[in-house]
Amino acid sequence: MSKKSPTLKKDARAVLKVRLMTIAGFFLLFGAALGTRLFFLQIINHEELAALSKRQYADKEKIVYGRGNIFDRHQNELAMNIEVESVHVTPSKVRDKRHTAKVLASHLNMDRNKIYQDLASKKRSFWVKRKCNLEEVEKLHRLGLPGVRLIPEQKRVYPKRELAANVTGIVGIDDKGFAGAEHYHQSILKGTIVRRAIEKDARGRKIMSISEARKTKSKSRDVVLTIDEVIQFIAERHLRSQVEEYQADSGMVLVMEPYSGEIYAMANYPQFNPNKYQAYGKEKRKNRLITHSYEPGSIFKPITAAAALDSGRVETASELFFCENGKFKIGKKTYREAANHKFDWMSLQNIIAKSSNIGSIKIAQKLGQENFYNYIRKFGFGKKTGIDLPGESAGILPHESDWDHLSLPSMSFGHGINVTPIQMASAWSAIANGGNLMLPHITKLILKNGQVEKSFDPKVIRRVISEKTSRQMIEVLKSTVKSGTGIPAAVPGFEVAGKTGTAQMYNEKSGSYFKNKYLSSFVGFVPADSPKIVVLVMIENARKSHWGGKVAGPVFREISKEVLRYLNEPAKGERVFFLNHA
Repeated sequence: MSKKSPTLKKDARAVLKVRLMTIAGFFLLFGAALGTRLFFLQIINHEELAALSKRQYADKEKIVYGRGNIFDRHQNELAMNIEVESVHVTPSKVRDKRHTAKVLASHLNMDRNKIYQDLASKKRSFWVKRKCNLEEVEKLHRLGLPGVRLIPEQKRVYPKRELAANVTGIVGIDDKGFAGAEHYHQSILKGTIVRRAIEKDARGRKIMSISEARKTKSKSRDVVLTIDEVIQFIAERHLRSQVEEYQADSGMVLVMEPYSGEIYAMANYPQFNPNKYQAYGKEKRKNRLITHSYEPGSIFKPITAAAALDSGRVETASELFFCENGKFKIGKKTYREAANHKFDWMSLQNIIAKSSNIGSIKIAQKLGQENFYNYIRKFGFGKKTGIDLPGESAGILPHESDWDHLSLPSMSFGHGINVTPIQMASAWSAIANGGNLMLPHITKLILKNGQVEKSFDPKVIRRVISEKTSRQMIEVLKSTVKSGTGIPAAVPGFEVAGKTGTAQMYNEKSGSYFKNKYLSSFVGFVPADSPKIVVLVMIENARKSHWGGKVAGPVFREISKEVLRYLNEPAKGERVFFLNHA
């Protein structure tokens, strides 16, 4: 047997030693790298990874509770909340997806295929239907379908249905207001955010409840409007009756307190039910009293007359103007009177009472273009009133520098200018209250825990005309109802100041006026010498008749008669028994 040489043994030991040192060095480096990585993950990146883990193993649901109520001025509820339930599904927990889709579709009145597609998708969880009716979820409770949860929520409801719907507005499925007071006061009304979290394993299966409900601090308040639900109901009832009687397209009524700018009623017809707002077009949900503008026609003539008297260019309401026997040519344009009237000499008072177009032109010419434009602006036309509702239009008033030779004569009787109903009611309130343009407002109070947190006081924007001019115009406008075109608007037992309007409607597509479509209107205040209400009525495209006195005047009369009785305003010769209608 041969023996290995000592040299070979020495070399083998050296190689083994090198290998052991290499392996030891590798483990040392691996341990250092692993330690560094663990330090980075557990110390440096701990919070980020913890949040990632939480997102992976916990399913959160964000729900809003306790949205603030909306009340009328007497704290009758116009918008409130009710307890409902929503259907939520975790597909990984559903045993029979086709059966579950069929059952859910049947009870929730939904498309079965759509539900099945969601169940068969890679979604971790999803809402099947939010804020269901009691009947929809009643059987689902008994069935106890695997993977299907019924989660408590609150649903916005409007107990008075259509009443003041365009004012209160609506709330979407995400509990955010997107119209009316609901939208304008979103930051005040928004409820408490409730987050429910469900802990899950890697397969999405429920392990335990982390917390049933974690509430953030509530910031919601209640909003009290200036609207009076009784006056609102009166306005809506008479407007609807007249629109239907005269086969009109639509109509609007606004009732305002002239000294404070508080709005008692804003009625639009056709109406919509905010509890089922998805069934109505966007146009029907608009509050056209603030979002739409119109050529006002003859209800603008008192603005022209008031400006002329206040400026001193016309000294008294008895000053005479020659009305050209029914035809007046300016350039190539011939202006005529309505109904082919042929007036000759008329006082300013009779021009307004009989609604002379040519007389209004003569008054505006004496006033002058610069003065006329400045008074139109002072009355608030051509810019937003600042009412506390979303979507207000500024109307259309061309700048004086853009006027041509027909602008002044056309605007003098309400053509060539677009105004919103809220602008017109505010301007008339200035005539009624002694000359001050008030900020119109719809919000009366903000409540916190039932106590007044903030109140909204009347705000004078500016003085438009003097008290003397206001008194002169009140006398002028009385004559319109006593012996002029406004006789159908007379209210028994009260003196009324008002004016009719019959304006051809403008066709934007053709760039000309419709031959047979009119805006029939009446605006006035009562009692004339100490007005409690300003009432504006506009009815679009009435088919049985189009004259403002005949179509809109009776609506003013009936609304005013009932509202004055409701406000305990005594007619001449009557005794009054006071009730509290603060």
